[in-house]
Amino acid sequence: MRQLQKFKQLTLWALMGLFTSWLISCSPGNITANKQQSTSGAATVEFWTMQLQPEFTNYFQSLIKNFETENSGIKVNWVDIPWSAMENKILTAVSANTPPDVVNLNPVFASQLAGRNAWLDLDTKISPEQRSSYLPNIWKASTLNGKSFGIPWYLTTRLTIYNMDLLKQAGVNEPPATYAALADVAEKIKDKTGKYAFFATFVPQDSGEVLESLVQMGVTLVDSGGKAAFNSPQGKAAFQYWVDLYQKGLLPREVLTQGHRHAIDLYQSGQTAFLASGPEFLKTIAKNAPQIAENSAIAPQISGDTGKKNVAVMNVVVPRASKHPDAAVKFALFLTNDQNQLTFAKAANVLPSSIKALGDNYFKNVPDSASTVEKARIISANQLQQAEILTPTLKDYKLLQKAIYENLQAAMLGQKTVDKALEDAASQWNT
Repeated sequence: MRQLQKFKQLTLWALMGLFTSWLISCSPGNITANKQQSTSGAATVEFWTMQLQPEFTNYFQSLIKNFETENSGIKVNWVDIPWSAMENKILTAVSANTPPDVVNLNPVFASQLAGRNAWLDLDTKISPEQRSSYLPNIWKASTLNGKSFGIPWYLTTRLTIYNMDLLKQAGVNEPPATYAALADVAEKIKDKTGKYAFFATFVPQDSGEVLESLVQMGVTLVDSGGKAAFNSPQGKAAFQYWVDLYQKGLLPREVLTQGHRHAIDLYQSGQTAFLASGPEFLKTIAKNAPQIAENSAIAPQISGDTGKKNVAVMNVVVPRASKHPDAAVKFALFLTNDQNQLTFAKAANVLPSSIKALGDNYFKNVPDSASTVEKARIISANQLQQAEILTPTLKDYKLLQKAIYENLQAAMLGQKTVDKALEDAASQWNT
């Protein structure tokens, strides 16, 4: 995602961010941590992460030290890259045939390079027994054409963070659970407070949240042959839903021009009642807008009639051109093993993709006096039982999102009918 963007945040794509990566020196964005010089006969594995320094520097230094102690013939050089720079850097490295050995990415972007045969086929290196330790549906997120190109790492699922005061002013007793209920609540909030219920971006290069909402409303995006399947009654209803919200003035006009970051800014400033995001952003809100944080509560993710919930995945891949593929796979499995996943999930407030780690009591029980952040962890973990990767793993996923968002925007602006927008989006994708 650029959900964990920290996924995107660690959500986002989600958290993304919903919610990672490269070198600790004194200059930001080019920080070198735990750099190891190769000793005679030792393999040096270069490991890239996305924007995880300095917050998790101690964690990774300790993890690398433990790995090197257990594997005396392997050294690890950890490099952390700013989120915004990762795609360009890995594309450049792969093109120049000088890639790192293990890279932290998300499946959506990684699948684009998987389609170009950039990654090692992990089915040739990882046994069925090793694979069975990960959540099966999450493993599928890093497969393309029947081949595994990545190992799942950490996860986030969206929650609904909401402003209790705005709901009270609007006479709303509880947060909506479905998109249909959200539309009704949006009208009440606008009428009673003059503010918006929420913000969702329709910028093609940004969050895939709206695309995922179509799937939650029952839309099939592509058929088994990869052709457009969204030009359907369900697709028309979903397009009409977003068009109606926009044309009734229930969405901020900047949904057509601003990205997901703007959703956080609006919520923190008290201008929206709901924020769809990962639990990691609760700490951000507490830091930037303590009064809003005090008045915030959490509820499960809003969905459609299908009840489907999204999950944003961060994985690790091994480039096919790695000079040390066996050592790289060994380190990737160590990084994502049960114990290390549990430790990192606790430190980063994310969810593990390991079945055993997710079964820990840490994700099941909190006291009645628990903080909002702690309660969010339990809701997120419970959602993971229903959660899935809502959008298909496609080499050209971003082109699909672009075709749908651009034509949906045209319908929202009244430049096309909903039928024409659907027809043009399908034609654009199929071409």
